[in-house]
Formats: sequence, structure tokens, C-alpha cells
Amino acid sequence: MLQTVWVSSPGSWTLRDSEGHHKGRQRSWRCRCLRTVIQHPCRRHVPRRPGKARMLRKIQICLCFCFVSGILYEISLLSSCVFNYLPMSQHYLTPEQVLNLGKSIIFLETTERLEPPPLVSCSVESAARIYQDRAVILFMKGLTNETALDLNTSYAAFSLLSSMKNVFIFPLQMETVFQETPLLQWYNQVVPEQEKNWVHISSDASRLALIWKYGGIYMDTDVISIRPIPERSFLAAQKSRFSSNGIFGFPAHHKFIWDCMENFVLKYNGNIWGNQGPFLMTRMLKTLCNLTDFEGTEDHSCQNISFLNPQRFYPIPYPAWSRYYQVWDESPNFNHSYALHLWNFMNHNRKAVVAGSNTLAEKLYKAYCPSTYEDLIQNTKQRDLPGSEDDV
Repeated sequence: MLQTVWVSSPGSWTLRDSEGHHKGRQRSWRCRCLRTVIQHPCRRHVPRRPGKARMLRKIQICLCFCFVSGILYEISLLSSCVFNYLPMSQHYLTPEQVLNLGKSIIFLETTERLEPPPLVSCSVESAARIYQDRAVILFMKGLTNETALDLNTSYAAFSLLSSMKNVFIFPLQMETVFQETPLLQWYNQVVPEQEKNWVHISSDASRLALIWKYGGIYMDTDVISIRPIPERSFLAAQKSRFSSNGIFGFPAHHKFIWDCMENFVLKYNGNIWGNQGPFLMTRMLKTLCNLTDFEGTEDHSCQNISFLNPQRFYPIPYPAWSRYYQVWDESPNFNHSYALHLWNFMNHNRKAVVAGSNTLAEKLYKAYCPSTYEDLIQNTKQRDLPGSEDDV
């Protein structure tokens, strides 16, 4: 049996068989390296000049190691740099293409409004800054593919968010979202005009379907991100033994989310606010584990699902929601929080961030969504001043 070996000579390499017959022409260094590593990983050759061949062999191995290390390094950078190239083609990407990148941060706007208010803009911007290696997606029910480009120049907030490299704004098409989920049959039977809580119910359903199909993190549009959430499968405790559905995260096709969708349909009651939202999450979590009170800042865990302490997202509870719009003698540091829920649902008087008010909310805007603060808060105040350029 003939055996193929590499034979070295000064300045060249030649492939010969064990009887010395010529079998190939001179090859490049990289090809020799890859053929040696991939095709003959365990073969040991007997060089005619042991000292020199051994040295060359070591050089080959070093170069191969550097080559492979370079490839791995490029792959590791892909997720963080991909958004540097996407903005040029953002308008041509479909929601599925972006969602399939994985680990998206998802926001929903289930009203018909097309101009995101400052708090929505702040929520999306803060997430885009904290999660720079992830796609941040705002789905808007009132948006269509035809109006997307026009809105980019019509509304300041829309233009601001569209300009961010990892932010994508898509129409919310519920029938498409509910495909291949238990929610589709329910959606085809329900009559939205007869549902008094339809804006919230449709949002509760859409967030479940999107997270189940694609995975990632869902956030309400009044959540300001301040640091990354380290958990992959988690629910947020609003208080002891009670789960919120305003922020949660799971991998795609997680059984817990599928079970939630089935229970959504089975126990559907649109007349009870939150029955398909936080109450759904709470009753489903209780079927898995025995919930206990939080005694400090610890998190709980059950069936590989993290039940995160109320301090993580709700350090200011909903009865005290207005404190976000008050001036504090000393602002809290929120060292135990990943994000802050500003309880916009409770804000019936529509308190807003005002430039120069020195409220806690204004400080949060400045720190975590500075572009929103400058463009939508500070510049608006300047335009409203008597004698401004806009009044001339």
C-alpha cells in the first residue's frame, strides 16, 4: 500500500508517495496547513531532515491556530457589528428577518396613534442603548407599509427612533402574528368593537405570540432600561406572589408561553381587566411552583424560570407612581434594578416630563434616553418660548 507523505526541500514542498514517486505540484502554505489539519489530523510524518521539518511543522501549526482564531474572533463580533450595516437596508427588511436574528427586545403599540409620545420614545431609545447587540423592535398597529417612509419625516419621535442603528419599526399585523398559535382561532371569533379592554387584550395576546415564536424580551412602552437583564427565562414580580406581564423574557417555543396562550383562550374573559395579562401570568406560574414572599432583594426560581424581585423593575410601586414626576431631595440610585416601570396606565392626568423641572423622571430621561430628552423635551420648550425663531 502506498502512503502519501510531504517531502521538504530548500524553498519548496513536494508531495511524493512512499516509493518516492512525484504526486503533486508545489502548493500554497495555507492549503498545506488545511489539508494537514483536516484530512490527516492524526498522521505523523517522518521527515528526511528531522530538525528542520520539526521546526517547519511548528510554524505550520502556529499559523493554522492564528487563522482559526481569526475566524472565531470575526464570528464573535458579528452580532455586535451587524447593526452597523443594517440601517442602509432597514426599509427592505421584514419583521421575520429581524426577529430571526434572535434575542430581540419587543415593544407594542396597539392603539391607532402614529406619533410615539416622549415616554414611548424614551423606552425604545433606552433599550437600544442598553442592548446595542440586539434588535429593538416597535410594532405599531396604526402603521402600514405604505405610511412607514412618510412618517419618518412627519414626526420627530418616529424620525429619531428610525435613525438608531438597531431600532426597527414595523406594522403590527395581528392575524399574521397569531398564525400557528392557539390564539388564532380566538382572534378570528372575537369582536374587537364589543371588547371594552381591546387595546390591552390585543397587546396581551400579541406579546405572548411574538415571544413564543421568536423568543427575546417583551417590554411595555413605559419601561426605561437602565442595565442589561442577565436572565433568559424570567417573569417580573410586581409584588410578592404576583407576576406582571409588563416585562418578561423567554427563548423561542418555550412551553410556559405556549401553556399561557392555551389558558388565555380557555379562561378568556374580556370584561376583567388583566385577566389575560398579569393575572394569567400569575395563575400559570402558581401551577408550577409554590410562590412565597420576597424578604429582601433576592430572586426566586421555579422550573428553570426566574421570578425576579419587585426591585428589579418596580422599585416604586404603582400606588406611588406619581413620585416619578416629583422632585426628590436625593434621587434613588436603583442599584438593584434592571429597568423602571413608570406606570403610565395610572397616569390619568397625563403628567409629563418638563425641561428644567428637576423631577426624577426628567433625570431618568437625561441619563438613559438623552436624544429623546433633547429632541422632544428640551427643543420643544425652546420652540415654545416667546420670540423664538419659529415665531418670527
